[in-house]
Amino acid sequence: MKIAIFHNALDNIGGAEIVGLTLARELKADIYSTNIDHDKIQKMGFSNINIKSIGKIPLNAPLRQQAALARFRHLNLGKKYDFYIIDGDWAISAAVNHKPNLWYVHSPIREIWDLYEYTRQHSVPFELRWIFDAWVRINRHLNRKYVTHVNQLACNSLNTQNRVKTYLGREATIIHPPIETTKFHYQRNGDFWLSVNRLITHKRVDLQLEAFRQLPNERLMIVGSYEQSRHFKRYADYIKNMKPNNVEIRSWVSHAELIDLYANCKGFITTAKDEDFGMTAVEAMAAGKSVIAVNEGGYRETVIAGKTGELIDHIEVPKLIQAIQKIGKNPEIYKSACLAQAQYFDTKIFITAIQNLIDKKPAPSSAIKYKPTEIYR
Repeated sequence: MKIAIFHNALDNIGGAEIVGLTLARELKADIYSTNIDHDKIQKMGFSNINIKSIGKIPLNAPLRQQAALARFRHLNLGKKYDFYIIDGDWAISAAVNHKPNLWYVHSPIREIWDLYEYTRQHSVPFELRWIFDAWVRINRHLNRKYVTHVNQLACNSLNTQNRVKTYLGREATIIHPPIETTKFHYQRNGDFWLSVNRLITHKRVDLQLEAFRQLPNERLMIVGSYEQSRHFKRYADYIKNMKPNNVEIRSWVSHAELIDLYANCKGFITTAKDEDFGMTAVEAMAAGKSVIAVNEGGYRETVIAGKTGELIDHIEVPKLIQAIQKIGKNPEIYKSACLAQAQYFDTKIFITAIQNLIDKKPAPSSAIKYKPTEIYR
């Protein structure tokens, strides 16, 4: 079976892009995208994947998003492929001309749906908010229109499943993202904490910086990539300027370097707002490292409080400090539970579930929603 995958852009490689590249590699599929950075793709461990460009798009929002939507809407590959997988939110317009199809939903477009108010308040200048509001109304209409052309939906978490039903009125099968658990390993609980995330406002990295400002005897390593657009650069510069001396920020490290950081860190910290799923938390557990996360979104489905880390209600700096101090006393005791928990999110489980949907077979039990305590053994 010949399969094509559609992804918004591949010039900045995060969790969503890794899912698309993993699908392309495991299913021997071609992947179609707009902007492509082959060096970054290689650095993240992906090679020999057939990536095809459908043309470049601007770097800055909102032209970037609208251009991606337009390019995929006017793409027509005819009968070249037997099946199509949509892996990006702005690539959903490709569903009009490409069937049968499956949309793997990382989240309905967050800036127009669940993060609309947050984005409006934190990223849009006051005098431009009326334009932003009009843009949101238009794209909500288009989003609902294009989703009617989607045959099947799968999503990465119960959290995202609820968003899909709430905003788009569709049901989606939960298939957790692929974690290549065999590539991660435990080496030691070293002298630094690790944080891996895009440098963008809703990741709330500034909370981590403030916590470590008050913990001068602890160290934090932030692996933070960011797009070259204005609002990404603005927040990245803000973070770099406010960081204390015991925090180091690295951008676009290789996959080998990232694995080494996971293997040697003391523990992992993430503060993202209502995260869709949170692949990095599971990567940390695959390296035997405990996770300090917000008790929101996908983290509720992966992190088991007291066994694989800590979940913080109503995140604020004092609570983050308290969790760091608690786990830091004896981080080794979380190793076995973390390694066991990570196995439930292995790439093989993901690919089997996706293949079953392509073949229209019932989803395996590992792809059905669950409570976190039911997954831990």
